[in-house]
Amino acid sequence: MSTNADLQKLRESAVPRGVSNLLPVFTARALNSELWDVEGKRYIDFAAGIAVLNTGHLHPTVKAAVAVQLENFSHTCFQVTQYEGYVRLADRLNKLAPGATPKKTILLSTGAEAVENAVKIARAYTKRSAVIAFSGAFHGRTMYTMGLTGKVAPYKTGFGPMPGEIYHLPFPAEYLGVSPAESLHALETLFKSDVEPSRVAAIIIEPVQGEGGFYSAPVEFLKELRRLCTEHGIVLIADEVQTGFARTGKLFAIEHAGIEPDLMTIAKSLAGGFPLSGVIGKAEIMDAPGPGGLGGTYAGSPISCAAALAVLEVIEKESLCARATAIGAILKQRLNSLRGKHSLTCIGDVRGQGAMIALELVKNGDAKQPDADLTKALVQRAAANGLLILSCGTRANVIRFLAPLTISDATLAEGLDILERSLLDCVGSGREAKRA
Repeated sequence: MSTNADLQKLRESAVPRGVSNLLPVFTARALNSELWDVEGKRYIDFAAGIAVLNTGHLHPTVKAAVAVQLENFSHTCFQVTQYEGYVRLADRLNKLAPGATPKKTILLSTGAEAVENAVKIARAYTKRSAVIAFSGAFHGRTMYTMGLTGKVAPYKTGFGPMPGEIYHLPFPAEYLGVSPAESLHALETLFKSDVEPSRVAAIIIEPVQGEGGFYSAPVEFLKELRRLCTEHGIVLIADEVQTGFARTGKLFAIEHAGIEPDLMTIAKSLAGGFPLSGVIGKAEIMDAPGPGGLGGTYAGSPISCAAALAVLEVIEKESLCARATAIGAILKQRLNSLRGKHSLTCIGDVRGQGAMIALELVKNGDAKQPDADLTKALVQRAAANGLLILSCGTRANVIRFLAPLTISDATLAEGLDILERSLLDCVGSGREAKRA
């Protein structure tokens, strides 16, 4: 039997260092909100493959749909011979997307591919070239999406020069001292000093930043952004790659603001663990590129389409939007109670929408003193105790919670018990180190 150590040694000789790993652990099997490594150790999964498994590992409905499709065919390339799953899924997504404007959908493979295609579509429609994104944003690792991403290390380090005509605005995060008014003022300044609105094809924003630290864009800010885009003929792109498919308590996070974006990028939990992404948008805008301008060999895999149709069925039948809200309430109550229960000044903020919850760790309760060391230690201590959690944030001091929405209350409580114990261990170790 392979061990984690054996496989880690092989990994180091076979895989480049640029592909980083959270843990020297290799998964053998997984089910719903739990997984087991090759040595049989069990983990409660609060990471869900970085927000990919809202319906959990190997949901029976998804698994069955994939098995049926696999009996028929695995690939034809949609541009060569079409298949029903693609058009059925596109039609379903068009009907689920927010807003009354008629929609169309293109299916792709990865989140970065969706973002790149959204920009292509926006440029084709507006006949403009500039794109505006936000600090702290994460839109992908390809050359263009890396340019849109609002964080240098590790995503941009050593890979320059970046693509041209990309501009960044400060994201409105009150905890970091950036108000919506300041962000909007920065946009006005940008229009006056760097790029006129008539050259801007699109503004792209995550309704809740993912890698950036789970900061939610205020509703009034999103509404004003919608107004400005309409006024200037700019395409508003909502990046729903991490926020989509019930994670925030709505099918799409932009629904909390009650606005209709022009385009939405989707991926991650769309297909329950199978690679699939897409762009949903207003039909007139989506039809701007000419025939052959969009597509891809593996884009809209028939197996992934079958999985995605099953995922949408599960979300509806199991009321996962409501479940996300319930999970979020449990997480917030438990995390906030830790602060008072143990007098933990390291807990600076607990925030989020639905089951997309963040815990920001700081020193002495001071938002201006991020504690990246404690955050890193907590991730490792939790894993040693059998809980998978992820860190994020531009200051590397945020723990993000992305448990499958199908997790049971008992497993959720068990995971939070492990988190509490692990945090107390880390804080205690820090205090002991200071005494020494």
